[in-house]
Amino acid sequence: MNLVQTAIDAINLGAIYALAALGVGLIFSVMNLINFAHGELITAAAFTVYALDGQPVGIRLGAAVVAAVCLALVMERVAFRPLRKANPATLLVTSFAVSYLVQHLVVLIFGARPIGVSLLPELSESAALGELRLPLLEIATIAVTLALLAAMTFFFRRRPLGIQMRAAAEDFTMARLVGIKANRVIAAAFAMSGILAAVLAFYQVAQSGTISYRMGVDLVLVAFVSAVVGGMGSLTGAALGGMLVGMTSVALQTFLPPTWRPYRDAFLFGLFIAFLIGRPQGLVFRKAHRVRI
Repeated sequence: MNLVQTAIDAINLGAIYALAALGVGLIFSVMNLINFAHGELITAAAFTVYALDGQPVGIRLGAAVVAAVCLALVMERVAFRPLRKANPATLLVTSFAVSYLVQHLVVLIFGARPIGVSLLPELSESAALGELRLPLLEIATIAVTLALLAAMTFFFRRRPLGIQMRAAAEDFTMARLVGIKANRVIAAAFAMSGILAAVLAFYQVAQSGTISYRMGVDLVLVAFVSAVVGGMGSLTGAALGGMLVGMTSVALQTFLPPTWRPYRDAFLFGLFIAFLIGRPQGLVFRKAHRVRI
């Protein structure tokens, strides 16, 4: 039973990291931008849930999605679109600047101390399955993640805008030459990253019961590592990389000797450094040569 519980925990954490990596990978795939401000979309959604405390859960969750999507679109339009033809270093510095700007705006409005938030407290209970007890929050997280991945797969394979985004991810220059509008595709990618960030915010708030202005920082760093492990620019690779990083993290926490467990992250990143030395292109390698537009 312990192995079953460990497997469920591993899948749960892997699902969370997969969603985070997809949010980062979406932007990189169409813009060659590693958006470290993605974590602030999570923060915006979480603080929206807090600001609407007392309202029905559906309103709070819907408003959080709207807030994250709107912030993502504002980032794209105000900060990144004017610099789209700048060199990658400039875009990277811009993403850090946007991140710190949003963090300090949150501090000015809500303060720097962590704030307690109640969101779907019933998910803190567990469901019994024989001798196994499954936290409802983990079950919900896995189910929602699978539903989102299925919806994204349908969108990218069946909907015109999704097909255009896939084409842009493979070769942006060629996609523009055949009539795909860059602004529309990039804005759609930012909007989708906002939706994914809002889902992650729901999970973090429901799990920890607290929010802070830096709550998205650590998760976006893990998302970046996951996207690199999966293969930068590949959405499939980002999802696989997130699953692999999450499941490896839980496995190390479970099987390392107790005295070594405080150094779990050192072992985790050491393993992936070794992996990338042997396979620097990541799990999924895209052969198409792309030029950022």
